[in-house]
Amino acid sequence: MIDAPFQHYRATVIADWVDFNGHMNVAYYVLAFDRGTDALFDALGIGTAYLRETNHSIFALQTHIAYERELRLGDPLSVRSTILAIDRKRVHLFQEMFHGDQGWRAASFESMGIHVDMSQRRSAPFPRDLQASLAAAAARHAALPRPAGIGRSIAMPA
Repeated sequence: MIDAPFQHYRATVIADWVDFNGHMNVAYYVLAFDRGTDALFDALGIGTAYLRETNHSIFALQTHIAYERELRLGDPLSVRSTILAIDRKRVHLFQEMFHGDQGWRAASFESMGIHVDMSQRRSAPFPRDLQASLAAAAARHAALPRPAGIGRSIAMPA
């Protein structure tokens, strides 16, 4: 059974990730969140080995990122993943990026992914045995306090 929450990806901001503003560029926040997703999916049994063995994968359908505090060159970071929901075909995640030493939240990332049959490149239900194990992982995460920021949208203030 996976950890609840799941926090196994850690990195350090490197020079290539820093932009002209002197902080981590938006693209590398997405990269770090994606690597956190990869670690979670590997632990859930739907990662790279699953693709090789079954020719099925997960594609991103939608994402939303909120930048809260700057990360700068040399800063350690960690990504915490919380499973919000899993159904027959979809995985809904909320991830938070924290400063690795000081513990403050730098960003959040909400995503929806879909299970895909790679031979057809079309959505397909998870196999029944996998649905059961994913549901069990989601149930463990459902008991966690809900992180702030779930379901945000972008709009100008009224």
